[in-house]
Amino acid sequence: MHAPAATTAPHPDVLVVGGGVIGLVTAWRTALRGLRAAVVDPAPGGGAAHVAAGMLAAVSELHYGEETLLGLNLASARRYPRFVAELEEATGQDVGYRRCGTLAVALDADDRAHLRELHALQHRTGLESEWLNGRECRRLEPMLAPGVRGGLRVDGDHQVDPRRLTAALLTACERAGVAFHRAQAERLIVAAGRAKGVELADGTVLTAGQVVLAAGSLSGRLAGVPDAVLPPVRPVKGQVLRLRMPAGPAGAPPFLSRTVRAVVRGGPVYLVPRENGELVLGATSEEMGWDTTVTAGGVYELLRDAHELLPGITELPLVETRAGLRPGSPDNAPLLGPTTLPGLLLATGHYRNGVLLTPITGEVMAEVLVSGRLPEEARPFTPDRFPPMTGAGTGTGGTATGERALSGEHGLNAGAREGALQEQSA
Repeated sequence: MHAPAATTAPHPDVLVVGGGVIGLVTAWRTALRGLRAAVVDPAPGGGAAHVAAGMLAAVSELHYGEETLLGLNLASARRYPRFVAELEEATGQDVGYRRCGTLAVALDADDRAHLRELHALQHRTGLESEWLNGRECRRLEPMLAPGVRGGLRVDGDHQVDPRRLTAALLTACERAGVAFHRAQAERLIVAAGRAKGVELADGTVLTAGQVVLAAGSLSGRLAGVPDAVLPPVRPVKGQVLRLRMPAGPAGAPPFLSRTVRAVVRGGPVYLVPRENGELVLGATSEEMGWDTTVTAGGVYELLRDAHELLPGITELPLVETRAGLRPGSPDNAPLLGPTTLPGLLLATGHYRNGVLLTPITGEVMAEVLVSGRLPEEARPFTPDRFPPMTGAGTGTGGTATGERALSGEHGLNAGAREGALQEQSA
């Protein structure tokens, strides 16, 4: 039997490879600027954001050595209210945006000292947070354990429901005329020294004026991408649990009113309450390649550590465990903008800040695709800040150049957790 002959699909101005939250916002914003946009992904609307907790925590996410990334995070956080209003108006869908704030708490002297240092760092960088003693923390959140010894109150941190956000972006893209190719991208097509499109698994050729690789943790696995521009992204495994909070009588205080996060036994844990009664619990982080198995040990550790903060959590119904893969980069920051291969741009590597950086990523990518100019905020995050890959897949979980293939971004699971306050908002 002969293989089917290749066919050629209509020619858009921009072809986005990857239909997660970053790919969708890039396509939507580009279409609104007047370009014909298309997305190729076997299951648009999936990806790491579908598993993420959705904390918009530009202040409490500050880490030593990430001050440059902080600027991008804050710029995106400032855009969120207007971005949400525009998206909800365009789709009629509520994305679960809440201005609830964060309370980062300490359970022992070492954690208390760490939060004090973070508090000082925040103030040196002009960020607002308030130090509270243990009693003040429990006054804000009465369900907290008696052992809480203090914490940081950050009212500027917000949240969004990533699943609703992604669904709304999918609708917005459809209404803006974005074309969807629900298929696997097998290979980047390069001709005359320029990216021209992709070939699908069935032999269909999708050509475009510009190609954006926005496939999250799988961005480094698309065959045909020259090693010199192969994005150095890797999968970082993690797990999220979803529980159901009690409704309580009318007028009673909620089980939890704001995001609570801490370091317990050297690993970070967070609890994110939603208005619909859902409580999201994470986060795990493990460098284990493409394994996305949800393990009993991971679930146990999350519940055990959350119980240290909120003893009543073990009485709540456990309604879901999910796993996915964050797209990590060497410096934990995204790769945004053109590569040295003409016609190929990147929007990937957002790691734990994908949901937070959604508004500014869409804005940046649309601007550079339309005008060729990369906005000032994105210039520290160009792909060329990293040296070219010396071997395909090195450090990214990929395989040899001729074996790389892209099947869409799915996956986060359980395992060892990082020893700092981190979260998977992508």
